[in-house]
Amino acid sequence: MDITQSNEILLSITVEDLQSEAIEKIGRKLNDDEIRIAKKGLENGLLTNIDVVYSTIFNEMIDYERN
Repeated sequence: MDITQSNEILLSITVEDLQSEAIEKIGRKLNDDEIRIAKKGLENGLLTNIDVVYSTIFNEMIDYERN
């Protein structure tokens, strides 16, 4: 397995990704104010629950290694 770069991006959500989700969920693109609100919500949501995400990732790794 290749060793990854320490600065490699592991997750990225673009405005295009957000707009695609908006079209699917609410049937239209977001305006600039809505994008700012969404960005804040994404940042807060990801930062608030990052410990849960890391715990899940590492627990799955440990389970995988045991099997």
